[in-house]
Amino acid sequence: MSHEFQRLLYQESDGVALITLNRPEKRNALDDPTIEELKAALRLGLESHTARVIGLQGAGRDFCSGLDLSALRKIAHGDVKEHLDDAHSMLELFLQMRALPKPIVGMVRGRALAGGCGLASACDLVLASDTAEFGYVEIRIAFVAAIVMAMLRRSVGEKKACELLLTGGVIGAVEAERIGLINHVFPDGEFEQRCQAWLHQLTEKAALALRMTKELLYRIDGMPLEQAMRCGADINALARMTEECRQGVARFLEKKS
Repeated sequence: MSHEFQRLLYQESDGVALITLNRPEKRNALDDPTIEELKAALRLGLESHTARVIGLQGAGRDFCSGLDLSALRKIAHGDVKEHLDDAHSMLELFLQMRALPKPIVGMVRGRALAGGCGLASACDLVLASDTAEFGYVEIRIAFVAAIVMAMLRRSVGEKKACELLLTGGVIGAVEAERIGLINHVFPDGEFEQRCQAWLHQLTEKAALALRMTKELLYRIDGMPLEQAMRCGADINALARMTEECRQGVARFLEKKS
């Protein structure tokens, strides 16, 4: 199953909705049409009755190099309304990714810089080639990585977040994994195969359990401990009542008997 877009590819197969940024000649840079197409593709993944997991990758050598020249020109010459509209459009994309009940797996090969690094950070899980590079480089042009800062701060420690944001430094995949920015690093020659195995592993999980787990994980962010645990107790009770859980428990008990 596939859908037509101008700046990305969307395909569904074996329980995975795969979104591919498809501007390799522009290093998959983000502009207004690309951001709107990403939102539309994510809605397709959400509405799909067969896709349990959404994969996000870039065509060619790089995942995403950040804003393209047209977007940077708007920063240099736009008025207040244009700046607010652009900021809120990007905000809507990241919030949509966080709120989408299906897991989103970012698969990063090559560079993920500035807004591209933010896009990777907005994914629930991030897999990277051992040649991948990550950087919040906005400060190099006197810009602020403001919208993605909250997600970065939730992924890594305060001191490391401060270093990445204030220096605009670029780090390799191994370092990104070490500090908790990404989940796993795979050899470049095995990258596609290992990513497919990861996606397949997630599609085998119960869809409702995946949804409830993701929603709860982000809902308890910032809650006091007791409130978070009480929220978890409510979800625990709801999960027990799902047909998927009952069948899963029955299968487990059958194996043990």
